[in-house]
Amino acid sequence: MTVVVSLFALIGAGFIFIAGLGALRMPDMMLRMHATTKAGALGVGLISIGVGLHFGEASYVVRAIAILVFVLLTAPVAAHAIGRAGYFTGVPFWEKTLKDELRDKLDTKGKKLYSGMERPDDVDRDDRS
Repeated sequence: MTVVVSLFALIGAGFIFIAGLGALRMPDMMLRMHATTKAGALGVGLISIGVGLHFGEASYVVRAIAILVFVLLTAPVAAHAIGRAGYFTGVPFWEKTLKDELRDKLDTKGKKLYSGMERPDDVDRDDRS
């Protein structure tokens, strides 16, 4: 059992290390956020599984599962909120970014993001920049 717990802890720490490298090495905010969210959540999840297995008592297992669920539910939501805020404030993309599908749907003055499904009379397109 010690080997399995150690593997979970080491692999989880490896993913967290990769998340840290992604935060340092990626060229823009969106890529940094992607690297840290995915690898960080997986790393924390693996470590919490290892902790639950190590102690083996029901209370520790329940806590480890709660931590895992909390991280898996909140990490994507936090990354989305940070990415949206960065997009609205005009954080620059990497020069090799090929697509920006939101550019035509963003009202920078009113801080609104249109879905593209609105009828033409529902949206005053003159206030867009």
